[in-house]
Amino acid sequence: MLKSTTRDSKGQLLRILSYNVQVGIRTSHPRHYITGSWKHILPCPKRLQNLDVIAHEISDFDIVGLQEVDAGSIRSNFINLAEYLAGRAEFPFWHHQVNRNLGRFAKHSNGILSHYKPAEVTDLRLPGLIPGRQAILTRYGSGKDALAVIVVHLALSKRARLMQLEYVSEIVNDFPHAIVMGDMNCRCHSEEMQLLFNKTRLREPLEDLHTFPSWRPMYNIDHILVTSELKVRTAKALESPMSDHLPIMTEVELPPGLELTRFEKSPILTFDSYMQSVKA
Repeated sequence: MLKSTTRDSKGQLLRILSYNVQVGIRTSHPRHYITGSWKHILPCPKRLQNLDVIAHEISDFDIVGLQEVDAGSIRSNFINLAEYLAGRAEFPFWHHQVNRNLGRFAKHSNGILSHYKPAEVTDLRLPGLIPGRQAILTRYGSGKDALAVIVVHLALSKRARLMQLEYVSEIVNDFPHAIVMGDMNCRCHSEEMQLLFNKTRLREPLEDLHTFPSWRPMYNIDHILVTSELKVRTAKALESPMSDHLPIMTEVELPPGLELTRFEKSPILTFDSYMQSVKA
């Protein structure tokens, strides 16, 4: 059964969140990169507990872009972390893409969770010096009222990021309304971001939001960018010790004629019920 989402008198509001969750590894000090390095390879007893906290934090948002999730390998106990978060946070729609497949050892992935059913989801192969990185393109609606939501996790190399944002800019310009979010590994005033701003109608909401490292945020490398037709009501980084990145959120007002219909929430997923569904 469908129900209409709550609407503001000026236009429908969407609450958007982007979060690099570092595969459920809690990080609150530089030394944790060393003491917790094994968690990137082997199962961690507290990983799902950490993800349950993250699920609670993200549950009130409409669309969530995820970076650094695992699609099911040894280190995640063969649990698809995007699927797990979707179930625990009661998102009726989720999608993941594998950027680097190391088989049983690791499946580095992006993900998107949504309370709205998209018309189309496409995995975009990003150019780069090392192949594998992708972006998720999620389209809501069609024609002049279409909304594109793109989730990215860009390369560490500046040269690769320039190529990737050049490609992303071409995709963005195909849509009347667009949101691009993710861990972009570069600051708002970098050459790469300026290239994106110059080639598209995207803009950085409000002000620089520092998200990295989470215990002492000094760098704004996580972004939610919106095209000029979308009005930003609020934007901020959220306090959370569950990753080495802080989550970033924005509240966007959609223009007249662009409206999404919200699905009823799914039942809360318990760990036991999740494992039963995987075995089935």
